[in-house]
Amino acid sequence: MSGEVSPSSKIVIVGAGCFGLSTAYHLLKRGFTSVTVLDKSAVLPAPDAASTDLNKVVRSSYSDVFYTQLARDAIAEWKNEAEWGYCYHECGVVVLGQSKASYANKAYTNDVSLGARISTLSTPSAVRSVFPSTVSTGSFEDLTGYVNHDGGWATAATAMSRILQKVKDLGATVIAGKAVTSLLKRDTDGTTRGVKCADESEYEADLVVLAAGSWMASAFPDQGLQAKCVATGQCIAFVELTAEEAAAYKDLPVCLDFVSGFYIFPPNKDNFVKFAIHSAGLTHTVSDIASEASLSPSTPRTVLSDGQDGLRIPKDDVQVLRHHLRALYPDLAKKPFAGTRICWYTDAPDDDWVIGYHPEDSGVMLATAGCGHAFKFLPNIGRLVADAIQKTMDAALIEKFALNRPQPDTDNVYASGLYRQAQKPKELDLGSLCTPKDLLP
Repeated sequence: MSGEVSPSSKIVIVGAGCFGLSTAYHLLKRGFTSVTVLDKSAVLPAPDAASTDLNKVVRSSYSDVFYTQLARDAIAEWKNEAEWGYCYHECGVVVLGQSKASYANKAYTNDVSLGARISTLSTPSAVRSVFPSTVSTGSFEDLTGYVNHDGGWATAATAMSRILQKVKDLGATVIAGKAVTSLLKRDTDGTTRGVKCADESEYEADLVVLAAGSWMASAFPDQGLQAKCVATGQCIAFVELTAEEAAAYKDLPVCLDFVSGFYIFPPNKDNFVKFAIHSAGLTHTVSDIASEASLSPSTPRTVLSDGQDGLRIPKDDVQVLRHHLRALYPDLAKKPFAGTRICWYTDAPDDDWVIGYHPEDSGVMLATAGCGHAFKFLPNIGRLVADAIQKTMDAALIEKFALNRPQPDTDNVYASGLYRQAQKPKELDLGSLCTPKDLLP
């Protein structure tokens, strides 16, 4: 990068997902006049992006108080209907497992310390009281927790469409169907000066922001991201309710079990209930045919790369999801699953984001490693990236989000204090994927 970045600098952002569009939005709000966003998907928001989904949890319950505060700031912005319409639904978030999960205990302490509206659920009967009497639930045996009334869920795909339009209205150039295949380098110092796309088109830039989501490591193998930004697939399923069932379940809170990782939403406007288990997840690696080398970085396998087959999850995960659904809402577990999806995240070993200039290339800004918890920060995560770009980010955060920060010694086990409990991701077995028969009760 030649010189400091200023509002007149040419900024090219690779990726029109949560990180990319939020960054564009905040740069434009700060007066940047030349912002171009490129995305490989021919349709935006990209159908296979993690942020393009029915809904996402919006919670402040984190064991790291930094994220608790940032989430509370985001929630305040979600409530601004002039900006976000009715994307945010504040139904409360039930956090289960407080007596068994240290993460939940720390999250509770942080929520309380920052003034969240909390109701403690110290007995199974107290947990049951949070759910509508019209709904049959499990016994919640041995479970305690709390409900954070300052939280809920957001209509993810709708929110992404909204911010996409915002950045266009603010003057960004957004180009779909542009798969960036390489970075252009300066002859003088080897730093990045732009990008080249699969169709041979080139885009010059004073700064390239790499915000390619789960494709970061596989799309840019020369950036040294393989160990810090691992694409992991999380298994999701849905059931479809009748209008009468949806009326009975409409007042549910979001429920999040910090012991098992199971979480579930209330029905959306189309009467679908989504549920999932956040775990160490799945990886998908393929042989490097050109070099006969080792396996390539984990690469998402999605509806765009593999059609409807890219939505299928392993049969075992279907059964695990039904088991947890039965334990919480036994009547819903009697229904066929209406569909499944593998939602691809970008995991870092310590669950922190990677935000900052590449340590070996001042022409590249990294904005990635959502670890499954970036979307709720859509209103304000781009502010962090803009701070990093303008070199106004707090020194402690620069260190926290640096690519070359020290990582936990986990022997390549992507341990998470949240759900993953020192598990390793499993390689996706294409021979074990579910069939329509497996979705029946």
